[in-house]
Amino acid sequence: MKTRITELFGIEHPIVQGGMQWVGRAEMASAVSNAGGLGIITGLTQPTPEDLTKEIERTRGMTDKSFGVNLTILPTLKPVPYQEYAEAIADSGIKIVETAGRSPEPFMPTFKAAGIKVIHKCTSVRHSVKAEAVGCDAVSVDGFECAGHPGEDDIPGLILLPCTADKLSIPFIASGGFGDARGLVAALALGADGINMGSRFMATKEAPIHDNVKQAMVAADERNTQLTNRALRNTSRVFKNEVSGKIQEIEREKGADLKIEDLAEYLSGQRGKVVFEEGKVDHGIWSAGMVVGLIDDVPSCAELISRIVREVEEIIGQRLAGLTAKVA
Repeated sequence: MKTRITELFGIEHPIVQGGMQWVGRAEMASAVSNAGGLGIITGLTQPTPEDLTKEIERTRGMTDKSFGVNLTILPTLKPVPYQEYAEAIADSGIKIVETAGRSPEPFMPTFKAAGIKVIHKCTSVRHSVKAEAVGCDAVSVDGFECAGHPGEDDIPGLILLPCTADKLSIPFIASGGFGDARGLVAALALGADGINMGSRFMATKEAPIHDNVKQAMVAADERNTQLTNRALRNTSRVFKNEVSGKIQEIEREKGADLKIEDLAEYLSGQRGKVVFEEGKVDHGIWSAGMVVGLIDDVPSCAELISRIVREVEEIIGQRLAGLTAKVA
């Protein structure tokens, strides 16, 4: 299957593994790339730029295929040396970067000087247009269904994707709610050039997280996510558990007086790290999209991607072709 995304990134299938904190390590990225997709290391999972350089080299030892690095640029309680991470990525010889959060514009000179292709994650048409204007090579368009930060406009993918397609000339991938062949076919029909999967790749054999988390996702349905931080206009979609429930309780109690400090104890990334490493699924919050309702097994990345590609061919070549023939 050839699209503008497979051509741009030199991959076999238009399936990208999104950057995920604590999950996007060498094991995850290399498995996706070896299966013909685009694996992504999450830069800030590594505690320092030097550690990121080592993780990139570790990944190179596990795949000879294309892979990228995610750099998520967000306000943090503890300052992050973003420019140092960007320089470490450029110096490593990486040629694909996924940026997210704030505009990547300040880092574009560093990336472009190193010949890096940049794909920026956006939650709106206007941000996608801006990303194209500042020189991004592609965008990843996140609908309201997505894990993590869906923005504040609450526009689902069914509307957001074709609206974006009408405004962009650069390639884009669809993100948020994608986990099977039906989603990929729909994304292509809506104007996208491929899909981004995060939550679906968490429930794979190679994902470096505890099996308790994977099994919780398999057991979940489409209602098992919650939105937090809405009052702070920093909305995040997370898996529904005891901690996410406590956060919503505090948000209701505090109302307009809510401050980030009221939630800091529960939003700690270190809590999420314990969830993934020790399998204590109610210890902290962790990002998950509505797509958990479509997850019912834990295959290898190769099994998952080959299944999606095979079923895409069946849907397009048989079901949709058959419908067209009936109309004719």
